[in-house]
Amino acid sequence: MIPRYSRKEMSSLWTDVARLRRWRDVELAALEGMVEHGIAPREALQDCLSRAGDFTEADAARIEEIERTTKHDVIAFLTFMEERIGPSARWLHLGMTSSDVLDTSLGMSLRDAADLILQGVGRAMAAVEKRAFEHKRTVMMGRSHGIHAEPITFGHKLAIWYDELRRAEARILRAREVIAVGKISGAVGTFAHLPPAVEVFACKKLGLTPAPASSQIVQRDRHAEFFSALALLGASIEKFAVEIRHLQRTEVREAEEPFTAGQKGSSAMPHKRNPILSENLTGLARLLRGYAVSALEDVALWHERDISHSSVERVIGPDATIVADFMLHRFSGLMENLRVYPEQMQKNLDLLGGVVNSQRLLLELARKGMDRQAAYVIVQRNAMRMFEQGVSFRKSLLEDSDLLKVMTPAEIEDCFSAGYHIKHVDDIFQRVFGRSE
Repeated sequence: MIPRYSRKEMSSLWTDVARLRRWRDVELAALEGMVEHGIAPREALQDCLSRAGDFTEADAARIEEIERTTKHDVIAFLTFMEERIGPSARWLHLGMTSSDVLDTSLGMSLRDAADLILQGVGRAMAAVEKRAFEHKRTVMMGRSHGIHAEPITFGHKLAIWYDELRRAEARILRAREVIAVGKISGAVGTFAHLPPAVEVFACKKLGLTPAPASSQIVQRDRHAEFFSALALLGASIEKFAVEIRHLQRTEVREAEEPFTAGQKGSSAMPHKRNPILSENLTGLARLLRGYAVSALEDVALWHERDISHSSVERVIGPDATIVADFMLHRFSGLMENLRVYPEQMQKNLDLLGGVVNSQRLLLELARKGMDRQAAYVIVQRNAMRMFEQGVSFRKSLLEDSDLLKVMTPAEIEDCFSAGYHIKHVDDIFQRVFGRSE
């Protein structure tokens, strides 16, 4: 992923040096397991541990140079390790196949990436929760089809977002467990040259769970679940971002992204304050969905393995985790600094002269014994006068002779009383957050 959409904390997991360190750790953990089970000499392990060392960019360049001849990255790595360690390196990779190293180290990378993403989800949830309680009783217009429906509170809207983020967190936690597996079972996964005990030992040392059964590779439905969880996370963030974009529209302007000192909105129009952060999140969510599709395509491989998945994962492993991490922190910052305009929310509530109370009036007529459809006709025709003639809904109702046969003017006025639509907001917050204050 390009630096523009990367945080160092996540991108550092995917450097060439980080990849080589993990390969080294897998090989050494497997060798230690061999020693513990009497397959390799302890002196060889001590020699490898003392000489394996760390990796630099120069080391990565040397391995790349070897690979230009071998056309095989793991063999190039092992050749380099032989150069560095000497004769004891012959015990590395004993009974193993390349995918033992590649898939086990990928499990480590995705596990660590998941941990960073979960930290980001935690920050996002905290930001949304804080703003939800801040605006628990900030009344605004609820909309369906983009049209005024009934009042809601901005805090209620954010409580829904928080609950959705909690589901995303649960999916990523499960995906982390599913992906944090390794294999040291050799070619086609039969343990023909190493016993399962070595795999158990190595995986435990590396913080992974042994795959219960593997072919030459760890099965790719695991990876597909992980990338699908990231795609769903991205879809939720996009949903929140689209809402912010709509609320920032000039005609609505109920909430707005932060606009910092010195920021410019347009090269041509100095007045512009555009929802660029939210629009950016929408675009990045599209990438995450694409990566999930690519991961799903990797599930069906030939027989015990092929490498059609390899090129895909070299791209989507870093890119998807970096994008998801970046999106979470961009969204969190947006929410922490979001500008909210309660006065404009009230202005929009009053925009249509009270027609948003139509359901309350309809239900009151039904309670008084009027057939629902007959009541609907009375309420709708008065609402339509507001849209078509600009007549106040309240005024129109108080002039309707059919309505006045059933309801008194005071009863009609009561249908416009404040607070009716938000009387259960505490119950909603108790359900979502486990507290109402």
